[in-house]
Amino acid sequence: MSVLRLTLRQLQIFAAVAGCGSTTAASTHLALSQSATSSAINELERLLSQSLFDRSGKRLLLNNNGRALLPRAQALLDAAITIEQSAQDGLAQAHTLRIGASTTIGNYVLPSLLRQFLQQSAAPTSAWQSHVLIGNTEVVCDAVAAFELDVGLIEGPAHQPTLNMTPWLQDELLLVSAPDTPREIDPQDANAQTAEVSTVSLDTLRERVWLLREQGSGTRESTDQLLLPYLNSYQRSLVLGSSEAIKLAAAEGLGVACLSHWVVADFIATGRLQVVTSPLPSMRRQCYLVVHRDKSHTPALRHFVTQANLYATARAALAPSY
Repeated sequence: MSVLRLTLRQLQIFAAVAGCGSTTAASTHLALSQSATSSAINELERLLSQSLFDRSGKRLLLNNNGRALLPRAQALLDAAITIEQSAQDGLAQAHTLRIGASTTIGNYVLPSLLRQFLQQSAAPTSAWQSHVLIGNTEVVCDAVAAFELDVGLIEGPAHQPTLNMTPWLQDELLLVSAPDTPREIDPQDANAQTAEVSTVSLDTLRERVWLLREQGSGTRESTDQLLLPYLNSYQRSLVLGSSEAIKLAAAEGLGVACLSHWVVADFIATGRLQVVTSPLPSMRRQCYLVVHRDKSHTPALRHFVTQANLYATARAALAPSY
């Protein structure tokens, strides 16, 4: 067996410097002296016979070698942490999971999933700290790909090749607008002469102001895929940074929106929004659970995935119909 020259401590210091951008900041984070941190990086580069950073003043920026090493180093560090935690307390792993969720899931689904997960995995008096990142789909996937998160729940497909995607919940998307928005009767509608049903034509939808999420969000990607084949383009649009902001803007009559039923169910129930009937087909999107393909699956991560799948099954049975 060959003698290992690298140490976990060197890799830990390397990951800290990569994240902090300088040996000074990393030394504070690791409670080491700046000289010890610099020495560890220099020794690691010597052992590997390659530089890992580009130097720019006091800044250290990962070069191609460093970017290739970082995910492998982080995977080894995660595995070492798992070994230590397993030796100390099997339940402790559940309390240190780093979970990411895209904004709609994070705001409207994740809280109840976390309640179920923690009830199944935590003693009520045990001390624990956990971390949840809520951002758009692209942000969450980037963090999982960089081993900054253990697992992500996203509203659209991941585009990072290092991630494994597992189909999770299905979400229904609804066209909504303010109740007093004028609607055009479609002459093709068999029920056009009745007051109960009216349909907005595609021509009218093309002329409307569309309230949209930013590029990179799962909602925007799903909206583009489902609507643009019929609308060709958004002739007039207003981009807002959250689904909540879009919901409120739609309720104020600023335009029409395509949002998850999780987001708009309360406003529909209270009459602040109406579902817009149109010739468009029913719109559904697949949500996914994502994990890095090289991620070490700890008992806590496996338990979370199991609970997430049980949650998805139960939620599907209760899905409303509009």
